[in-house]
Parts: sequence; structure tokens; C-alpha cells
Amino acid sequence: MSRKANCYDNAVMENFFGHLKTEMYHGEVFGTVAEFKQAIDEYIQWYNTERIQQRLKGLTPMQYRNQTLEPLTA
Repeated sequence: MSRKANCYDNAVMENFFGHLKTEMYHGEVFGTVAEFKQAIDEYIQWYNTERIQQRLKGLTPMQYRNQTLEPLTA
């Protein structure tokens, strides 16, 4: 934990929620809470497994994790 008035411990979640709002939520209208929860679940699944990132050399997070773990399983 960071000291009072330092937000370093919140930076990761603030970044994620910023992406969530701009990529999934902004401008959308959900008819029910269940639809909203479903959309969030789908977004989190996409965010963790299918989203291609430059900093991961063009791989998805799942591909990058699997590539990192390959030497351990061989």
C-alpha cells in the first residue's frame, strides 16, 4: 500500500476501468442489469484472452503467458 494521498496502488485498476468505460460502456444502453453484467463478463474475457497489445509484441495476453510458461512445461 502506498502512503496517504498517493494513488500508486490504485493505478492498475484505474487504468482497467478507464479502458472498460471507453471500450465497452461509453454510449451503450443496457435494458437490464443482467445484460450489463453479461457485457462486463464478455469484456473481461476479451480483455484477458483476446486483446492484442503492442507491448506484448503483437500477442494477446493469453498467448504471451503461454509463451512465457512453455520452457517450464518442456
